[in-house]
Formats: sequence, C-alpha cells, structure tokens
Amino acid sequence: MSGAGKLTVPVASGEIAASLAQHRVLSTPQLGAIHFPGRSSRWVQSVMARLAEAGLAAYVPSFGAPGAPRRLWYATERGARVALEAGLMESMPGLLDAEAAAGPLQRHTLAVNDSALAFLRAARERCDEFGPLSWHHEVPHRLGRGRRAGTVFADAVLTYVRLTDSEVVVEQRFLELDRATLSVDRLAAELARYGRLLRAEGRRGEPLWRDQYPDFPSVLCVLTGASAAALRRRRDTAVALLQSNPHFAEAPELSVRFCLAEDLAERGPFAPIFIDARESEAPVSWLVEEAQG
Repeated sequence: MSGAGKLTVPVASGEIAASLAQHRVLSTPQLGAIHFPGRSSRWVQSVMARLAEAGLAAYVPSFGAPGAPRRLWYATERGARVALEAGLMESMPGLLDAEAAAGPLQRHTLAVNDSALAFLRAARERCDEFGPLSWHHEVPHRLGRGRRAGTVFADAVLTYVRLTDSEVVVEQRFLELDRATLSVDRLAAELARYGRLLRAEGRRGEPLWRDQYPDFPSVLCVLTGASAAALRRRRDTAVALLQSNPHFAEAPELSVRFCLAEDLAERGPFAPIFIDARESEAPVSWLVEEAQG
C-alpha cells in the first residue's frame, strides 16, 4: 500500500491502525512494544510519521509527567477503514478525535494498555498466544433483562491462550485499572458488581454472561497512581471491604485478584504478585487454578 507521491507506507500499516482503533490511544513506546519489539524509539517514530502522512493515524501531545512520551497516537477514520477492509476488525469501532484523545481519560487508557502489554511480553517469552488485538476496552455486560437492571463495563477483557504439552487453554480475564482516584469503598463496590453479573439471569434462568463467555472470567485489579506503600494499604483495605460485601460473598465462584502496576510491568503476570481477595495470605500468579491446588 502506498500514499500520495513517493510516500511508502509499511506493510504492517493495517495492523498498526487496528491496534490504534481498538486500543483508543497508544504512546510511541507502547506501539514499539506491540509491533516492533527491539526497534529503537526513533525508528518507531519514523514509521508512525509515515502513517500520519498517509492519513492513517494522528497524534496529540501527552500531558503526563516529565519524561512521559511526547506523542500519543490514535486512529483516523481512514486508518480504521484500512484495518476493517483488511479483515483485522469485525466492525467499525467508535473512534477518538483529537479532543477525546487528549482528554481526561488519556492516562487511564494508557495504563490499561500498559497492563495488557505485560501479558503480551509474557506470551512472547512463553510461546503462548496474546497478540496486538487480544484485549478490548470498555466491554459492557448486562446485569438483568430490563433497562433499569444496570450494566457493568469492564475496563478491558483479556483473552490469553496458554499452550501446554497436552492442551490449549483459553484464559479470559476482566481487567480493572485503579488509579487511586476513587474512594477505596467505591472501588470495592465496583469490583463486587461482578458478583451481581455472575448471578444475573436471562428470561429462562440462563446466566446472561454465557452470551459472551464459555466460563465466567476472573477479575484482575491493577493498582497505580500512588506510592507502592500507599497502594498496598489501598489493596488491603479493598480486600477487607470486598470480603464483607454481600454481592461478593454471595458469589463464591467469583475470583478477584489485586496487583500493583509496577510489579506487573517488572515481573509479569506469572510471578507471584497478586493477592487473592478470598485467600489473601500469600501472593500468587494470575492463574486461578493455583488458588485451588
């Protein structure tokens, strides 16, 4: 594919545009980690500049802390259509414009993508499957049949495929990203709503979540936005509040695990960095079966 004049657009342009469309906003380092591992930041910037010149991507300045990436990229309508026509997406997603990409949810979206990148790196190391499009943002889940029943929006849903010697295991997780902006009691209440989702039934008594998942995903809550000591106190308080919440208590099959974003980035999801809300004595990895065995 090529743009106007002598412009050369990379073969991977559709894949990059699909990532941008699906993940809303990505920094240059995030794009490098997803699509060009091992390449320099300057090289990635040059690739993205060509995509921008071709009208497939655009950027806004970052308003993060000093040292944060200076450009944050998002898909244009033309870029999303290229990805759609290439069969990389099932439908046209809702796209951000420059104002939304630079808006107040910027840091939250970037942090969700950083969390997913920890799984992508782990999959590469272990020869598992978790690719550029293996997570989806703001996934809605109905809590009942009527309009007033309410909806749970997962910050993201991850689909990770583990390859063992004897089987292929599909692991799905609800990801909740907490930037320490909510009160801790509200955080616990938001997480407890997954207990309501687990028990929500359709007209014939069937679990509503089965329309979307073969098994009910566990919840991973990633904490960031404060010092490590403050986040650990927040985690322990959230666990205590969650244990006393009736929606959580009445859904014993629901698994909720907490970790610090810093630990997830540095050690990966297979390290014992998670605290299980039901068995909080010792840290575990993200795999629920470990708590049972």
